[in-house]
Amino acid sequence: MTNAFRSGLSEGPFREIRYEKQDGVARVTIDRAGALNAYTTETLCELGRALRDASFDDAVGAIVLTGAGDRAFCAGGDVKEYAEVYTRRPRDYWKYMGLFREYIEALLDAGKPTIARLNGMAIGGGNESQLACDFAVAAEHVTLRQVGTHVGSVACGGATQWLPLAVGDRRARHLLFLNEPVSARRALEWGLISDVALSVTKGGRVLEAPAEAEVEKARRGAEGYGLDLGPLDLAVARLAEKLLDTFPECTRYTKEQVNFWKKLAWHQTIGHARDWLALHFATLEPLEGMRAFARKRPPDRRGIRSRMAAGGWGEFPWGPYARDCAACGAESIPAGFAFCGRCGKELPKPEEACVAGREAGRRP
Repeated sequence: MTNAFRSGLSEGPFREIRYEKQDGVARVTIDRAGALNAYTTETLCELGRALRDASFDDAVGAIVLTGAGDRAFCAGGDVKEYAEVYTRRPRDYWKYMGLFREYIEALLDAGKPTIARLNGMAIGGGNESQLACDFAVAAEHVTLRQVGTHVGSVACGGATQWLPLAVGDRRARHLLFLNEPVSARRALEWGLISDVALSVTKGGRVLEAPAEAEVEKARRGAEGYGLDLGPLDLAVARLAEKLLDTFPECTRYTKEQVNFWKKLAWHQTIGHARDWLALHFATLEPLEGMRAFARKRPPDRRGIRSRMAAGGWGEFPWGPYARDCAACGAESIPAGFAFCGRCGKELPKPEEACVAGREAGRRP
């Protein structure tokens, strides 16, 4: 690799990922195990840099994407960051989605086969990340799921585009609307992943066909059950070795051709998704969903439905910006406010529909 193509590593050390290259394989690890390997804005920047370097390095023939530890491959975007930063500055979410798009497209356009090593749960953008890869090998204890409709977002960073291609229309709707987890074995049956590696142990012995109850005990490390990622590493290494024994240019162009439908769906929708999500972050649903997650309380999804059914608002926390204060001249005060936020004067009685909506949406 000439110096002109080394820019991916010239911007300083990595803090939220680990990046290593050995024997023709580049390994990119999201290193935020304490946050279930959820990616932050900084993580996305680092992932883009590492993947660009792996793409440009002619000594690399395959790329492995994974997460630290054995609990999570990737839990998607850091919802705490969403709650603290992007619900306050929605326009910056448009910039964030630009970084996410660059990361996903770095996987699509790497020019080399990519393998998702699923060492733990793949949630939200984590599932979208593995969908962007050419192969996905999951440990037995892994679950995959989307969470958008339950946290106030839409999984249009790959899931709405590619799940119908991977698992079919009905199963895609089940995953996207209901957000229920899918086991590694079922994901393999559906075509959501490429292979499953054994990982559940009891007394140090790897189990061939563990029951779901045994898998759950292994996740918790209870009653002598545990996890062993050795078989997963072996399966990934074997796959990578097979991929290295192919002609590089033929493999690169095969990837480009096979990606036709994925790229068609992606490029037809991602620009719109980026803009819509940025606008959506200025509304009630993501505010409620993200804050509830960050504050460890149940989100009031049904309360929003009750407000709307009562003729109130479902887009604003305290109503549309429709009121003015005659005392100080303040304008665009939320319709549900009883007092002016600038001078403190009591406002005229709000519209009856707004009152009904606020009462219907109020928690007991």
